[in-house]
Amino acid sequence: MNPQIKQAKSQWDTARHQILQNYAPADPIFTYGNLESSKDFNAATHSHNVTESFQFPGEALLQADQAKRTAEIARLSYLAAMRDLRANVETAYYQVLLDHALIAVNAENIDSLKQVLEVTQIRYTASQAAQTDSIAAQLALSQAELLQHQYETNLLNDETALNQFLYRKPASPLNLEKTIHLHPLDFPLNKAVAMAISMRQEILETALTEKNSTTALTLAKMEYLPNYTLAYEFDYILQPGAQPLPHVTQAHTFAIGFNLPVFFWIHQREDVTAAEHSLQAARYGLDLVRSQTEANVNQLYQSALFAYASAQRYDEALIPMARQGFKVSLVAYQTGKIDFLTLSSMLQNSYATRITYLQNVNQFLAGRVALEQAIGAPIPQ
Repeated sequence: MNPQIKQAKSQWDTARHQILQNYAPADPIFTYGNLESSKDFNAATHSHNVTESFQFPGEALLQADQAKRTAEIARLSYLAAMRDLRANVETAYYQVLLDHALIAVNAENIDSLKQVLEVTQIRYTASQAAQTDSIAAQLALSQAELLQHQYETNLLNDETALNQFLYRKPASPLNLEKTIHLHPLDFPLNKAVAMAISMRQEILETALTEKNSTTALTLAKMEYLPNYTLAYEFDYILQPGAQPLPHVTQAHTFAIGFNLPVFFWIHQREDVTAAEHSLQAARYGLDLVRSQTEANVNQLYQSALFAYASAQRYDEALIPMARQGFKVSLVAYQTGKIDFLTLSSMLQNSYATRITYLQNVNQFLAGRVALEQAIGAPIPQ
């Protein structure tokens, strides 16, 4: 449904319909002459001339090959547009899921802050804690509630962004699976690099551009070869005085012409030199895209591995440990074994570990999507 994809598809269709015309020669030119006529258009001769220009044999085939490769480049651009839209949709989708997760984590933190506030108020009433403890707890709770409103606003904005990529109205409802599933990268780095080199659309496009530059160099060299023109003329002689011989009323004329590259040193030779430089630039461009892709895949792969390992560590060990620490601290504060600062610190640590977990999840999912973009195809599960 996305108009960007439809635009790329239309551009591909346009390029495909620019191939066949390269096989057709230029349109012939027909000329009619009313020769040596008087004021009343009583002509001595009527001439009918047809002229057709042709390229040197082989040039049209090379130009058609260029057009085919240009159409293939347009097809790859269409695939790249779909790939990028897929990545944008996936990124927006995961961001909405993370927004829901942030809201849930902050809601849990608000519940914990309410418990802390209740405990501080009880201890303050019993003259076992300073009023500053209760004020600090109330301040932290208010800040968390305001942060919850910000997270909810972010969710609405991110849902709007997802609907935009799906080409839907901003407020269209989204029935999403809200569970975040993390799948590790179960394939080696060298396989990812090999896939990217062979499948990434930008590399294939640059390779085709190099081939087109090679063909352009051949066509530039063929400019030294003459193009030619064929002409046929039929003259119908109406007046006896215009006849070349008695009783001759018709004349047929055939002609052939060639262009002469007499200014080759400022035209054809410069075209060849320019084509050679363009070909060299295309080769450098292909080497650059390959090198950049390989480096990008390496970086994204290593970052995704670290983000996944960090998320697993937080989920399996650090979050349960932080939650247990807060529960123990809450009981210890109630019995007067620790002060409010220690309790607040443990609560902040518990909240921070869950936020850091979601950040690592976000980095892993974003890295996985970016890795698919760099490869040019979905990562095998």
